[in-house]
Amino acid sequence: MEIILSMPVAKQILVVEDDASLAEWICDYLLDHGYGVTLASQGDYALEMIAEEQPDLVLLDVMIPVKNGFDVCKEAREFYSKPILFMTACSEDGDEIQGLDVGADDYLTKPIRPKVLLARIKALLRRTSDEEVKQQLVFGSLVLNATAKSVTIEQQPVGLNANEFDVLWQLALKAGTIVSRIELVSHLRGIEYDGLDRSIDIRISRLRKKLQEAQQQPYKVKTVRGKGYLFCRDDSEPTS
Repeated sequence: MEIILSMPVAKQILVVEDDASLAEWICDYLLDHGYGVTLASQGDYALEMIAEEQPDLVLLDVMIPVKNGFDVCKEAREFYSKPILFMTACSEDGDEIQGLDVGADDYLTKPIRPKVLLARIKALLRRTSDEEVKQQLVFGSLVLNATAKSVTIEQQPVGLNANEFDVLWQLALKAGTIVSRIELVSHLRGIEYDGLDRSIDIRISRLRKKLQEAQQQPYKVKTVRGKGYLFCRDDSEPTS
């Protein structure tokens, strides 16, 4: 099933949700706030529409027919680099961690709160726009490319997923400066840090491990107790 609701707007969002009443509410809400909306009710259709339409953002439910949201996200990341925002009925860490592992940028727990939904979408779209302004950062042999969401060290790729790259990019933009957890959560998720959000800690832990495995003298992402995180650059100044 495919429904296209069109209007002259700048940003297009693909909503992937099989609950008809929830999908209708989300689509109407997004349309009221100036977004164009495309709706898919099952995973196989969603993948086709992501590939063909390249929407500005995908709002993706986990439990959908044919292919679940995790499979859709994992396959889509082979050809789609824009934000994917998960919706899950599960409040346990498992769905969050699995979603981040397959390349989701953020997640929402059902029941969906309208203002939170809008804030997350705006934050993800704003981040994408910011990254388009400055596409590449270079620290010696370490190169970050925002367009491809790729990282190389001595021209060898480092296997970061999209959300790990996003954290590294934000820290690298302020290399040598402590970035607070509050600032990271606000920028990456569009919400205020409540002291309980563990998604940033999960991303930092995995990012640090992958960077350390990629080189003998790793670029370190340090935790500064009580203050936040610090990307420690070498003597080279970053270039764009």
